[in-house]
Amino acid sequence: MAELTYRAAVARGIAQEMERDPSVVFIGEDVAAAGGVFKTTEGLLERFGPDRVRDTPISEQAITGALMGAAMNGLRPIGELMFSDFLAVCWDIVANQIAKTRYMTGGQVALPLVIRTANGGGTRFGGQHSQSLESWAMAVPGLKVVAPSTPRDVVGLLAAAVRDPDPVVFFEHKKLFATKQDVPDGEIVDRLGIATVVAPGSDVTIAALAAMVPVALEAAGRLSESGVSAEVIDLRSLVPLDTRTLLESVTRTGRLVTVEENPRLCGWGAEIASIVAEEALWDLDGPIVRVTTPHIPLPAAAEMEDLAIPSADRVVDAVLRIT
Repeated sequence: MAELTYRAAVARGIAQEMERDPSVVFIGEDVAAAGGVFKTTEGLLERFGPDRVRDTPISEQAITGALMGAAMNGLRPIGELMFSDFLAVCWDIVANQIAKTRYMTGGQVALPLVIRTANGGGTRFGGQHSQSLESWAMAVPGLKVVAPSTPRDVVGLLAAAVRDPDPVVFFEHKKLFATKQDVPDGEIVDRLGIATVVAPGSDVTIAALAAMVPVALEAAGRLSESGVSAEVIDLRSLVPLDTRTLLESVTRTGRLVTVEENPRLCGWGAEIASIVAEEALWDLDGPIVRVTTPHIPLPAAAEMEDLAIPSADRVVDAVLRIT
């Protein structure tokens, strides 16, 4: 057991899979000698050498194109896009080529690749470097979408993503990089599509993802002081989505609040609300409430960014309105 930061867990997860499988290679901008712009890949070049850990040109199209070609030819490549916002630069390759190749070849060509990227706000990088874009990827058939909230889950979910036969977009939240957790020694491998109940409760279900999980946990702690028992679910992945854990929880608690950093319009919480309304409507004792970022570009000013991103105060207020 060792205490790891979220950023160090990224390097450990990659190293675990590269050690196990020689077909795993890693590419991206400044990921080799520099150890990554967020220092998430330090030590990998020294450990695995320049044939398997390679710096690329500053070109998201080049990175994703290389990932696709490598996967088509028997490798299991991992690529880093420095910011998730830059998915917009290579969206044709990701959404029209990588996501559809297995289907359009009748299963003859699989693309077992992982696109890692730094996601989310709270770090004052402004509207072009702070977006939470999980819902973009979630909307594209053929992509799997993962967003861990803890160092331990970074390792286990990254391993699952690398071993998956389909392309996975792996969102790492920038605001979580410095967070720490004791992580077990040895190999850690999770399954995609399994949510975790991180705090049990009986009065309301709070569904959260990535950096919104600690926000939801803080809100749950404060709600308990008011006599409200909140169950917090860390979704961990959006595709596949663990609807069973969600529906079992909502059936017991009778209420649902989603906490999502995405802009409100067409966010992942809307899909979850739709599923719960279809599958568990008669078990609900109140309206489904979504706590989101407004439908605006994320501000760079500290006070305005904090106001836009969901907070524990907003989650507490949302829960108290329906309990």
